[in-house]
Amino acid sequence: MDSLQITPECAPILERIGEEFLASIYRAATIRQPQNVEALAELGHIYTRLGRYQDGLEVDHKLVEHEPLDPTVRYNLACSQALLGLHDEACTTLETALELGYSDLRFLTEDEDLSSLRGFPRFEEILSRISASDPD
Repeated sequence: MDSLQITPECAPILERIGEEFLASIYRAATIRQPQNVEALAELGHIYTRLGRYQDGLEVDHKLVEHEPLDPTVRYNLACSQALLGLHDEACTTLETALELGYSDLRFLTEDEDLSSLRGFPRFEEILSRISASDPD
């Protein structure tokens, strides 16, 4: 039996179809079990990979309702805000994430989801403060 040959042109289309299918599965799971934080988090990540940033932002707001003291949840909300160009909101949310204990400075400075904040004065101030307080 011959193996299926996928052309380079088809690969991204099939990947997108698979991601959309996963999104529909996780969306259904979150409708059936609105308290399922793990499914919500996965749904948010998938929406971001699909470029569905507004949908991801809505999911991240729901996650903050469920886990208001989780620094990673706040960080992910800041990423969604940054992807939508909501720079002030993203910086405010990042500051909250840091106050709650988010501490991965290297990831913060390299995360592509925050690229729209690079060069934004308030973001640069946040990075300076973190760098000044980082013992490494």
